Amino acid sequence: MPTVNTVRDKLINFEVFKSGTRKLGMADVTLPKIKNKTSTMSGAGIGGEIEMPTPGQTESMELEINWRTLNEDVSELSEMKAQDLEIRGAFENYDAGTGEITTQSVKVNVRGLPKETDMGSLKPADHTDSKNTLELVYYKVTIDGVRKIEIDKLNYIHFVNGVDYLENVRKALGL
Repeated sequence: MPTVNTVRDKLINFEVFKSGTRKLGMADVTLPKIKNKTSTMSGAGIGGEIEMPTPGQTESMELEINWRTLNEDVSELSEMKAQDLEIRGAFENYDAGTGEITTQSVKVNVRGLPKETDMGSLKPADHTDSKNTLELVYYKVTIDGVRKIEIDKLNYIHFVNGVDYLENVRKALGL
């Protein structure tokens, strides 16, 4: 775990696994934005408008995988079924107090449905820049083995830093 004098430097590298076992090819991954659903609050007693977030409700979350080449992974992730991916990474941190370089693990688990497949382009001596976009129904971020974020849209879970913002909703619904 980083200390007070830790400088968080960079991602050393990462790997993408499908269904926890099969390593996918070389890719760049764009993680989703978490944008809370809001409604506008206005009226007497409020000086203007407030876009009030609804606890546990998020807008669409997309994960993009950009491939160097057109390959079987592109077509496999286009299959009309849930895709379970695990992205394992290692961050480099520098402890300014001790001078040590340390490694911190990060793991991102997603379950997504194919939303868009871009086969890319064909040019001699160049990458195809193929891309898969998945619509996420599940998203979990773990740092050094500690769950930091978990959003499970179909099971009423919206967990951030130790608080599940939908726990009371599940109780109210008898779940």
